[in-house]
Amino acid sequence: MAAKKRFLLRMDPKLWVALERWAAEDLRSINGQIEFLLTQAARRAGRLKAPGGGDDPYRGAPESAADEADDEDDDGA
Repeated sequence: MAAKKRFLLRMDPKLWVALERWAAEDLRSINGQIEFLLTQAARRAGRLKAPGGGDDPYRGAPESAADEADDEDDDGA
């Protein structure tokens, strides 16, 4: 496994407290929680494939074509 990159991340103190609480609830370190959330967001955005190329168990239910069609019809017309 490749070595992980290190970088400095500045954030609002209120966000830090919220992430700290959330990480504790999920039994993760703050670093682990931030990495988990960023990985989840990257997968949802289609920027990162799930390991093994299969469905991501953390992603949740995929959006159906019907949901996307409903979103397009919500323009008030």
